[in-house]
Amino acid sequence: MRPFFKFKESGTAVTIEPVPTVFPVIDGADIAAVFAGKRVAGDFYDSVRVSPERVLFGLLDVAGRREENRKLLIAAQEVFRESGRQLFSEVDINESDAMTELNVRINRRLIEASSGVHSCPAFTACYHERLGTLCYCSAGHTPGLLRDSTGIVELGSTGLPLGLFSHATSDARMVGMEKSAALLLVSQGMVSCEGTGRVNGGNEFGLENVREVLQKDVSLSARELCSAVLSSVADFSGNVPLCDDRTALAMIRTR
Repeated sequence: MRPFFKFKESGTAVTIEPVPTVFPVIDGADIAAVFAGKRVAGDFYDSVRVSPERVLFGLLDVAGRREENRKLLIAAQEVFRESGRQLFSEVDINESDAMTELNVRINRRLIEASSGVHSCPAFTACYHERLGTLCYCSAGHTPGLLRDSTGIVELGSTGLPLGLFSHATSDARMVGMEKSAALLLVSQGMVSCEGTGRVNGGNEFGLENVREVLQKDVSLSARELCSAVLSSVADFSGNVPLCDDRTALAMIRTR
């Protein structure tokens, strides 16, 4: 099994980073993530195949600056991958129970790694290729947006952010994804981005503007959808230097 981190030369110092994500090929679905600029904070996404029919993915936002929270990102990725493969590998499992347990393990590992309290909103999900179902937990994360033929619905919070209380749990919920349905996740840095100029100055981009992009761009691929949202945020902010991470993750069912 490959390590859950990589070494990166920085002058004479050596830093440790989480392993870059390579999204698995999903039968009947397209998945991608895009982030803007250089990472400065705690946005982190990952995905791993956990069984012949299941793919696990997630978007986390560990509080703090990047140079301070690297060890927490690595800890979260390690539990996400190892426990994910362990909990979701069997054919006949209760996915809701497995998802809840996965978040419990990530939560406790974050508390151990930080030696205290360190908030980490997280959206974790398991997609079942044959059934087209999505089992998810949203631990204090920005609501996910699911678009299908009936419109767009918010997949809201199912529990507190991870990393706060050792015995906290996040409920798991199940939704079906019909053909052409799209799930879009964005980090807090996207919705809280402040606008510039006479029209947008002093206002936040907000989830409603994310919703508008998702509603309008119905023919885009997962990567194109993520890029469209990031471009919209950049236009709204006047392309000012980033003070927080901006990350988008999308999955579209193609058949």
